[in-house]
Amino acid sequence: MLLSRLSGSQGEPRKRKLFMDRTERFHLIDQMLCNKRSVTRAQFLDALEVSPATFKRDLEYLRDRLAAPIIWDPERRGYRYEAGAALDQFQLPGLWFNTSEIQALLSMDALLANLQPGVLSKHIEPLRSRIRMLLDDGDHSADEISRRIRVVPFAAKAYRSEFFQDLCQALLSRRCVNMTYYSRPTDSSSDRRVSPQRLIYYRDNWYLDAWCHLRQGLRSFAIDAITALQVTQEAAIEVDEGALNRELESGYGIFSGVATQLARLRFKPEIARWVSRETWHPEQSSEYDEEGYYLLSVPYSQDTELLMEILKYADDVEVLAPAVLRARLRGRVAATQALYAGDQSH
Repeated sequence: MLLSRLSGSQGEPRKRKLFMDRTERFHLIDQMLCNKRSVTRAQFLDALEVSPATFKRDLEYLRDRLAAPIIWDPERRGYRYEAGAALDQFQLPGLWFNTSEIQALLSMDALLANLQPGVLSKHIEPLRSRIRMLLDDGDHSADEISRRIRVVPFAAKAYRSEFFQDLCQALLSRRCVNMTYYSRPTDSSSDRRVSPQRLIYYRDNWYLDAWCHLRQGLRSFAIDAITALQVTQEAAIEVDEGALNRELESGYGIFSGVATQLARLRFKPEIARWVSRETWHPEQSSEYDEEGYYLLSVPYSQDTELLMEILKYADDVEVLAPAVLRARLRGRVAATQALYAGDQSH
């Protein structure tokens, strides 16, 4: 029964679909003609895995519709590009991807659209439309891919799209930016002139790494905290990439700045199965102790976000060192207990 379901009309097991679509065939025909002095009909049929009639239609389309200078060479008994023909005037049309590549691009588009809704979507929509047309001959439609692949942003902040676009323009054209920046810790705003160095997407939020002319140093700015922005004609200051990496590349929050402390964390075996698969820092180190506890060492310079990460695991993690981090965590736990001290248990 199973064999009959898998068999074809000749009673032989049906092969997994290996047939390439038309765009892939055109690309392969062009590649074979460019790589060889001549290509026989049999060689084309073997490589393309199509019938003689399909190959004839493909050849006619390339010649008549795309002006490909393909001729039959009776001496070599094969096809070749005509000598002296203006091959540089013949081009395969538009975006030339195979079906798998198109599907990958659509998947990437789904990621981009969800990473920053409203900012990137309108710029890539023309590309999406062209890719969707090329996908018609594939196994899966664009709508099916969009329905099956979802990206759910977590704690993403809202951005003014014109600020994001202007920052990209300033970043790539290497221009200074005047901006008004809101500081949440101090509940105040300040006017800054900065030289943009790079944009970073971290934990569903965008940040700008820049040289701050006011502070005379490298700073990271949350883009959602920018309340006004203007691109100037002043050339941006270039910061050495090595210096930029040393100062900021280690990340944000627990990773920002040059690491000056080393946190030693001890996770219970039950939670270690999850934590051991996470990367908290590119230079972290880890091991298991004899009791199955997971020991994680993380370099850091600021403990604000590190404390938030640790508190997520409640009593499943213990801070072993440094003492100052352990004391800070103890204070946070005590403050939380005090907040609920008056509650009556039921």
